[in-house]
Amino acid sequence: MLTKESLQFLDDLRDNNNREWFQDNKKRYEIFKKDYHQLVSVFLDTMKPMDPALEMLEVKNCTFRINRDIRFSKDKSPYKSHLGVWLSSGLKGLNRAGYYVHIDRNGSFIAGGFYAPEADDLKKVRKEIAFFHEDLEAILNEPNFKREFGDFSRNEKSLLKNPPRGYEKDHPAIELLKLKSFETIQKFDISEVTKKDFVSKMSQKLLLLKPLNEFMNRALETDEF
Repeated sequence: MLTKESLQFLDDLRDNNNREWFQDNKKRYEIFKKDYHQLVSVFLDTMKPMDPALEMLEVKNCTFRINRDIRFSKDKSPYKSHLGVWLSSGLKGLNRAGYYVHIDRNGSFIAGGFYAPEADDLKKVRKEIAFFHEDLEAILNEPNFKREFGDFSRNEKSLLKNPPRGYEKDHPAIELLKLKSFETIQKFDISEVTKKDFVSKMSQKLLLLKPLNEFMNRALETDEF
């Protein structure tokens, strides 16, 4: 769990998102960073025994820098006022499916699956779906998965209007093949974060996404399109 002091630091940073304030509160940031890394460590200790694909991960593989990349953003605020935990078997620079925890006063959630794959990876996932869509449908329809996560997130940015090139509109999995991103989320109230059972509770939910992550990652193990 995170301390209330760490959440307060993020709130204060949101209201004072500038370098001068950050430098004046550097000691608070260091305390927050230690708390953040401790949270990640507990997630790893909890998740690793239940998903061996995470075994090689260390805390440094699962955290994000507090500095924002503002090169192509209209918002020039230099710092993030939220934190994320990313647990994935993908090596550095290798995009793979995984588990994500997002903690933010304006909207916290857990998520899993394969977010916004590059073109070559997207082709591989679609090929896997085309041939083994019944496997994916069984994962999405599993009662506990259905209860907690429902389905993939679908919006205009993540969904093609027409069938992707090479696939007929009457393919039995055409609605899955139209997807450009394959993630599913569940929102939670930020008050959960400071509770003692936060990590264990969220880990149990995240592990419902293990079959989905495995389906996505097996599609990426081949060099064939």
